[in-house]
Amino acid sequence: MSLEQVQDVQGWGCTHMSPLDNRIKTSKYNILTFLPINLFEQFQRVANAYFLFLLILQLIPEISSLSWFTTIVPLALVLTITAVKDATDDYVSINNIVCFLFHRLQNEKWMNVRAGDIIKLQNNQFVAADLLLLSGSEPHGLSYIETAELDGETNLKVRQALPVTSELGADIRRLAEFDGEVVCETPNNKLDKFIGVLLWKDNKYSLNNEQMLLRGCVLRNTDWCFGMVIFAGPDTKLMQNSGRTKFKRTSIDRLMNTLVLWIFGFLVCMGIILAIGNSIWEHQVGARFRMYLYWKEVVNSSVFSGFLTFWSYIIILNTVVPISLYVSVEVIRLGHSYFINWDRKMYYAKNDTPAEVRTTTLNEELGQIEYVFSDKTGTLTQNIMTFNKCSINGKTYGKLLLTSLLPKTVPVDFSFNPLADSKFQFYDHSLIESIQLRDRTVHEFFRLLSLCHTVMPEEKNSGELIYQVQSPDEGALVTAARNFGFIFKSRTPETITVEEMGQLVTYQLLAFLDFNNIRKRMSVIVRNPYGQIKLYCKGADTMLFERLHSSNEELASLTSDHLGEFAGEGLRTLVLAYKNLTEEYFKEWFKILQEAKTSVDSRDEQLATAYEEIERDMMLLGATAIEDKLQEGVTETIASLSLANIKIWVLTGDKPETAMNIGYSCRMLTDAMNEIFIMSGHTVMEVREELSHLTDMELCLLQAHALEADLEKEFLEVAFMCKTVLCCRVTPLQKSQVVELVRKYRKAVTLAIGDGANDINMIKSAHIGVGISGQEGMQAVLASDYSFAQFRYLQRLLLVHGRWSYFRMCKFLCYFFYKNFAFTLVHFWFGFFCGFSAQTVYDQWFITLFNIVYTSLPVLAMGLFDQDVSEQNSMDYSKLYEPGQLNLLFNKRKFFICIAYGIYTSFALFFIPYGAFYNIAGEDGKPIADYQSFAVTMATSLIIVVSVQIVLDTNYWTAINHFFIWGSVAVYFAILFAMHSDEFFDIFPSHFSFVGNARHSLGQISVWLVILLTTVVSVTPVITLRFLKIDLNPTLTDQLQRARRKQKPLQTQMHQVYRTSSRRSAYAFSHQEGFGELITSGRNMRVRNLHPTSGQYMIAPVGLKTGIRKQQRQ
Repeated sequence: MSLEQVQDVQGWGCTHMSPLDNRIKTSKYNILTFLPINLFEQFQRVANAYFLFLLILQLIPEISSLSWFTTIVPLALVLTITAVKDATDDYVSINNIVCFLFHRLQNEKWMNVRAGDIIKLQNNQFVAADLLLLSGSEPHGLSYIETAELDGETNLKVRQALPVTSELGADIRRLAEFDGEVVCETPNNKLDKFIGVLLWKDNKYSLNNEQMLLRGCVLRNTDWCFGMVIFAGPDTKLMQNSGRTKFKRTSIDRLMNTLVLWIFGFLVCMGIILAIGNSIWEHQVGARFRMYLYWKEVVNSSVFSGFLTFWSYIIILNTVVPISLYVSVEVIRLGHSYFINWDRKMYYAKNDTPAEVRTTTLNEELGQIEYVFSDKTGTLTQNIMTFNKCSINGKTYGKLLLTSLLPKTVPVDFSFNPLADSKFQFYDHSLIESIQLRDRTVHEFFRLLSLCHTVMPEEKNSGELIYQVQSPDEGALVTAARNFGFIFKSRTPETITVEEMGQLVTYQLLAFLDFNNIRKRMSVIVRNPYGQIKLYCKGADTMLFERLHSSNEELASLTSDHLGEFAGEGLRTLVLAYKNLTEEYFKEWFKILQEAKTSVDSRDEQLATAYEEIERDMMLLGATAIEDKLQEGVTETIASLSLANIKIWVLTGDKPETAMNIGYSCRMLTDAMNEIFIMSGHTVMEVREELSHLTDMELCLLQAHALEADLEKEFLEVAFMCKTVLCCRVTPLQKSQVVELVRKYRKAVTLAIGDGANDINMIKSAHIGVGISGQEGMQAVLASDYSFAQFRYLQRLLLVHGRWSYFRMCKFLCYFFYKNFAFTLVHFWFGFFCGFSAQTVYDQWFITLFNIVYTSLPVLAMGLFDQDVSEQNSMDYSKLYEPGQLNLLFNKRKFFICIAYGIYTSFALFFIPYGAFYNIAGEDGKPIADYQSFAVTMATSLIIVVSVQIVLDTNYWTAINHFFIWGSVAVYFAILFAMHSDEFFDIFPSHFSFVGNARHSLGQISVWLVILLTTVVSVTPVITLRFLKIDLNPTLTDQLQRARRKQKPLQTQMHQVYRTSSRRSAYAFSHQEGFGELITSGRNMRVRNLHPTSGQYMIAPVGLKTGIRKQQRQ
């Protein structure tokens, strides 16, 4: 539907007259398309396509010396496992919903719902399409919804039907006869905005987002409601917001892609060498024997023979890039993810929140982090506010004291107030004295706090007063007013009742000027019992100071100094002001406000203009200061990560002074830092002028304008020169820009951590995104790769799980490439002794089972469970983290070392048995220098050598390691003797031609001596080099392993750093737009009968009990 289109809504609904139904496709497959589409996607991966190509080559008898099952068995296994996983992830269920069909209610599938249909929802039911709310079970047509699937917020939202449609109630006949028409905006992705008009019974009714139930919401605390479908299927706002998530890959993934290409190039080179050798051999020798070969057609050309041989060797040597590598990597990553999920030390019992891995493919990247970008509020701090100080009429009140250090400090006694919050503490007795002396300005200050807010009160039968707050800031301010004698008691859409020093006072609520991120302030206009009209306003100092009356200059200057002192102590500040209004002025202004509210076009702009008109020439009352304490363990975590050479940047929307204060609180900054640079230039020339005077800074404090166009490189030049970087006044987009800049120019692995919706862009931009499930809902968690409840768990995530994941993955890859080169290159050496005929050394079944049976589980066990040092050592010795940052454990150099060792091992595996078997007979006098005995000896030697090698590589032994290593060796011998048995030969004579060879060969002592010699020669260089390295140039890991049994590890000591003085300031307010209109409309209130006999009623909030955060006060 669009502004040019009018949707006719007929009463019988579900008539399917609209061309667009509610069918959306979030799944990729159905029963018919699953197999072809899934296989097409899987073969888009280079590795799978490569092995499919090999399989096709193996079906050509002229070039294949291997049976097709040597490739199809592992390929089919990989494709099947992946297909099952994809099918499981893609499975969706089809749901039904109640809708009208020919004037009656009937169950209908969601996908059949179309625009114009009228549907019925019941409590806890998912909203299937974007609906216009017509009526509901609650008074005034109210309905309560949870929007966690849309914005991650768990607090309930209120929606209200138009009065003319709410009268329809649950009357089926009247609902079926509803024939309204809607003109609305085109489908878009704006979740918080809707503009439309309902045309019904010759009248026009303005529609906005308050009447809309969006797809993805869940109906809560409402028995039933009826709605008309406005947008269906892909037109719904949820689907309009569905975009592609950025695909994240680890640096090891990218390196592996490069290495696989190099290996393929190496494979081609070997194929060319052997093909040239075949052509030469065929020309000089082979031409004499062609007539004796069982060829259907004799190949007379030596060049063509070499060409065929090239493809034959490509098939034989393909195991240098085993398909099982990719499956093993995914299994190891999945195992590491479960270890994080199961970690009890990252479980936050208070909120019953475990750590969660939301992306399983990035674990080893956690061991390579160089930069951490952190939000401040709710991430480093608790986002639980307490009222600590204030400035009233130029005088400061409150003392920020640590009662544990000064136990004799006595808090203010609020026993005179029976409704005071017993948890609230204040240490300046002079403020309570000013209130008791009835200081007019002090009373006006707390009166403002008790009136200007969106808090909803609820009084229990026991007399307990509960405040339902939208933000912790408001809860702290209203609670402070309550303790000092100005108790917010109740509200209706037209009134606010406050108990002022024991007396109930009811104010008439004339207007509510709501908060938003642009205004950064909120105001209420009330009429007191004496008929006076007043505007009360609270907001950011930057917004209110420029809107004060000129007579407030001196007081504003003094209050500004107080704000700096408050922020210097880490407090969040708000400024309070008021304005007296005349009756005539208010009436004039109110007409402007009403016109703005009923406007269809540019409604927001007109409202902003109206608000700006009246919020001028205000009188300053003072300022509040709220403390947002650091989370537990933040200081120790930052100190530990800093020792690990991880750079931590704090990105906040607060003032520079606040950013500095958090830096001091977290010990990122110390008073010993003298070289502090604050970027103040706004242009390229100004910034470059400042840069010309810089040498080596310890602290860099950057403001948002440094991120403007043409200043990016200058910004990074300054930032990289400093030990500590704090970015202030940054928007969510600019947070993302900072991360992108470091990724682009520093080529460093980054991690972003935050807890709010404003951190989502930053989290998605970093290599690793971490969400904290805190006070601001689940927005950041839903967009993250990892999530937990407290910032301090980041230390364990990186230093233990991240480091171990990187260490294990690197060891796995090194060993995997080594064993496969040792396994495969034997064919290359054998080519020089078999006339380059592409004859395989091993039995074909051994080639098939080597990677998927004989050697798969031991290397998986090492990749899952191995650890060089204990978790406590990983936490205590942060320097252990640096090898991952420097990419020391697996890089191109390490790869070539592993390849060289694999080539050496293959050389020993082939030439030692070849030399030992040359013209030799067994103990029984029978010759053992036949091809099959040679193959069994080399295969057995290979299994023992790679098993010994993994024993040497394993640092941490578990029962699983023992079982897999020795069990794999036992399985090899069991399968070997079974496949070489007479029974298998009798059943499949063409597939098991090595009948009796295992018994014959392995029954010779000389064969076992050859196997022993081969093993010793293969592993001796590694043992020697490792011994010399540990003895001559030990790493910190080597030292810890050596000292593990001799002495206890040294504990890393964190010394308390106390500051003397710093001047910092701040403003923060976590309120949201939209609650002002909700309160003035009365949509979140229910009439409750207190005294049926007396006819008295009161207003109580409804619906929000389970969603909005509660603060209980006694």
